[in-house]
Amino acid sequence: MSQPAAASAPASNAAARDAATTAIRIAVVDLDAYFGAVQALRHVRVNFADRSVSAIIGPSGCGKSTFLRCLNRMHETVPGARAEGRVLLDGQDIYGHGISPVAVRREVGMVFQRPTPFPTMSIHDNVAAGLAVAGRRHRRRDTVAVVERALKRAALWEEVKDRLKTSATNLSGGQQQRLCIARALATDPEVLLLDEPTASLDPMSTQKVEDLIYELRSDVTVVIVTHNMQQAARVSDQTAFFLAGELIEVAPTEQLFTSPRDERTEAYITGRFG
Repeated sequence: MSQPAAASAPASNAAARDAATTAIRIAVVDLDAYFGAVQALRHVRVNFADRSVSAIIGPSGCGKSTFLRCLNRMHETVPGARAEGRVLLDGQDIYGHGISPVAVRREVGMVFQRPTPFPTMSIHDNVAAGLAVAGRRHRRRDTVAVVERALKRAALWEEVKDRLKTSATNLSGGQQQRLCIARALATDPEVLLLDEPTASLDPMSTQKVEDLIYELRSDVTVVIVTHNMQQAARVSDQTAFFLAGELIEVAPTEQLFTSPRDERTEAYITGRFG
């Protein structure tokens, strides 16, 4: 990947992370998305900084999940769907000529709303499956090391290290979601996309996933779609508000929630609609 350009660091949490400047990991330029003749996203322009967490908020049907899926070319897997514009990962357009969607997804992992462990596989094999999907082959000893590292990064190792060969379906919902995060992390992606990852979890499991998201910012760029504005405020450095397929406003999280520039943003975060 080419060297990213420098940009100003997000104001929220910047002092805590002791960083005056940071790099742009993903730059979205004039992104449009369609389902057949229906336009779902309109001219979206936004940057996501390296080693940061960005939250995407907005009412149901506003294009949040569609936008997220455009960031790793999952949108085009829907029959009749297409995207136009540019999504630059470290300066390289992932929609450029000759760019493989599979190669993109090695660098931009994704975790969905409901935990999706492979039910016939063990905990170990669920994580190792991430390597297989990415087309990476390892010797058995190396695979064991990769699985252990991914589970540790997902804050799950201590809970499962003595039962790696048992079925993943024996885990709780929160553990299954962290297992899916571990599977995504196994390929060492530069970016992790999370589509409402705690929507089906209980409060305790939600807190564990939020704690994990906070820790992952140390070496991964995280973009999270969430319907929970309190969650966005807790975990993110930057928040983007979408409405009817348009990016209305993006700002450091504290600024967006305390002094939004657009009256539509203020109306949404104060509960007047949505």
